[in-house]
Amino acid sequence: MELLATRGLTAFYGDFQALFGVDISLDEGETVAIIGANGAGKTTLLRSISGVIRNAPDSVTFADAPVGHLDADRVMALGVVMVPEGRRLFPSLSVEENLQIGSYGRNIGGYWTLATVYELFPVLKERRKSPGTALSGGQQQMVAIGRALMSNPRVLLCDEISLGLAPVVIRDIYAALPKIRESGASVVIVEQDINQALKVSDRVYCMLEGRVTLSGKPSEVSRDRIHTAYFGETAA
Repeated sequence: MELLATRGLTAFYGDFQALFGVDISLDEGETVAIIGANGAGKTTLLRSISGVIRNAPDSVTFADAPVGHLDADRVMALGVVMVPEGRRLFPSLSVEENLQIGSYGRNIGGYWTLATVYELFPVLKERRKSPGTALSGGQQQMVAIGRALMSNPRVLLCDEISLGLAPVVIRDIYAALPKIRESGASVVIVEQDINQALKVSDRVYCMLEGRVTLSGKPSEVSRDRIHTAYFGETAA
């Protein structure tokens, strides 16, 4: 069943148009990856879905209801929650306080609690009293993901969660994805690493210059087609 969709979505920063008629969809229980180079419009897409950028009401729908016009706090209260690029932890708060603030505005109960987040990322329990920004980059990313999970989201939007991290850390973070899906969350992952995106997703969309240039199941899209869609040129 379709849970989230954009239809003819456009987005602007002042006079600059960043998205041009973007159509994507996410089914219940699905993981969708959005790939593309820097400047392709991936983050703008997530910002539009999450309400950071407001749009025409029916350009974004959630559970068959128009939400494109809603502010970010109202979208979050519905259960669409974003893990932002760059983690954006609160430097004055401890790890545990950063996690707890994730339930603010959507304290509905559910699978995700401090105990289950610590079970998912045991190192955070060991460092729970430390300032969030005193952790390594990978641990900070775990805090950002855990903070989002504390709201028990129906849709988890992940913006470049592997950016700047070592391969072993990326592996550990993506190893948490099956448990997140089992908890009932559907997931949208923005990812520059094509191999990682194809490995974890049920469907993939490629974006170039604010448009969707390719979509399909990972098993259905060839490397040549991805190369063309990603770079806008024919593979050599």
